[in-house]
Amino acid sequence: MNASAALPGFRGPFADGPNASALAIHEPDLTGFQLRDVARLVVVLLVLTATVLRALIIGLIRRRPTATAASDGLIGGFIILGPTFVKVGQMIASSSGLTPATLQAAARRCLDAVPPFPVSEVRRVIEEDLGRPVDEIFTTFDDEPLSAASIGQVHACTLGDGRHAVVKVQRPNIARTMHIDLRIGYRLAGWFERTRWGAHSGAREVIADLHSVTCQELNSALEAWRQHEFRINISAFGDNTMVTSPEVYLDHCGPRTICMEFVEGIPMDDFDELERRGIDGQAMLRRGAKVWAESVMVHGPFHGDMHAGNVWVLDDGRGCYLDFGIMGELSPEWRDFLKDLFYTCMFDRNFVRLAAGFRSLGVVPQTAPPDEELGAVLQALLGDLLDDGFGGLDIAALVTQAIELTSTYEAKNPRELVLIAKQLLYIDRYTKQLAPTYALTSDPYVVQNIFPDEARAKAEELGIDLAALA
Repeated sequence: MNASAALPGFRGPFADGPNASALAIHEPDLTGFQLRDVARLVVVLLVLTATVLRALIIGLIRRRPTATAASDGLIGGFIILGPTFVKVGQMIASSSGLTPATLQAAARRCLDAVPPFPVSEVRRVIEEDLGRPVDEIFTTFDDEPLSAASIGQVHACTLGDGRHAVVKVQRPNIARTMHIDLRIGYRLAGWFERTRWGAHSGAREVIADLHSVTCQELNSALEAWRQHEFRINISAFGDNTMVTSPEVYLDHCGPRTICMEFVEGIPMDDFDELERRGIDGQAMLRRGAKVWAESVMVHGPFHGDMHAGNVWVLDDGRGCYLDFGIMGELSPEWRDFLKDLFYTCMFDRNFVRLAAGFRSLGVVPQTAPPDEELGAVLQALLGDLLDDGFGGLDIAALVTQAIELTSTYEAKNPRELVLIAKQLLYIDRYTKQLAPTYALTSDPYVVQNIFPDEARAKAEELGIDLAALA
């Protein structure tokens, strides 16, 4: 930890908040293949071919299953190729039930596979962003990173007024590298879709979605501002005191630098430690779900990457959302539909309303069967399962069924809900571990600020104290 004499009252370029141009998302053309991409494509093909073949040969000698060996080889190639491919591996590792188990198991190596970059580069980026040397901005700055990820890494520091903080710094030239790799990935996905195995894989759409998400993550100013707004929205109704996110120190933020409050805690999936600390897992789950539901249906921007590394239980017992690089926001029409979905599942089970909502949003064509018939299909799909809540429900299977349902009626799968479905998978995992008998879809606490009268009436019926968890 290096000590220095920080400038009093330091104000960086975003002290009054980033301007509109700083918040704009830059998305280069994904389909255009540039000359400089050719050399990288050759490297990618050679590395992946070599690592998979090597793993298959070793697997044959050791009599390992072919799928396991090939998966290990593929992920080994991802790690060699660097941050973009490691990020793909992390997505696979987090997609429980949506990817082959052997590939998912191998991909877990990507969760801690990104090495840190030199502190000299960290200091250079901060100085370029904030206009002063690190030692003039912070009273202390720890050259040893707390963590390193595909896009950036985090260092502990102390502000001039004594506040303990962390600074998240983007890797140098990472945007150029990732854009090249994503263009290559898109081309490889197109080739794969021409094969018998990949004809219906939607591989290019997967890469396109990753491209869109990555372009958001590469905008540190946007991430800082979203985190700032999300933190404010948590307390919009005057409750949710047991849930937080780190305060963003905008006066110490820049285009590739985010400075925020230092927090200490454990990941949401450290279930043994949560039990050792006597944490009420169900209460923690309900509080976090309530905040997330309000962000989706009321405020707009919601957290779009709720894996355990981004959802903590702090040492003081509060739940804490971290890392706002991936956010989603539904249009007002989709927000209204999601309210209808929750209302239907929680209060009146009127699935015809949902069918009408799907039709009005264009999710099903006007030529599809009448709303009453679609409502009956939805009721058959969801009705009995709702009473079990997420603890007894295989969400991955339900998502698959929903996709099959839309395919049956030649409907389109809305991109707006894909990110929602992914978060439900995370909630499902936490529920199964922390509160197996808990039924999210019948808990009025979660929607008490969204449907206050109905939630109050249902709470009285069930004998639930809505103020107990505030």
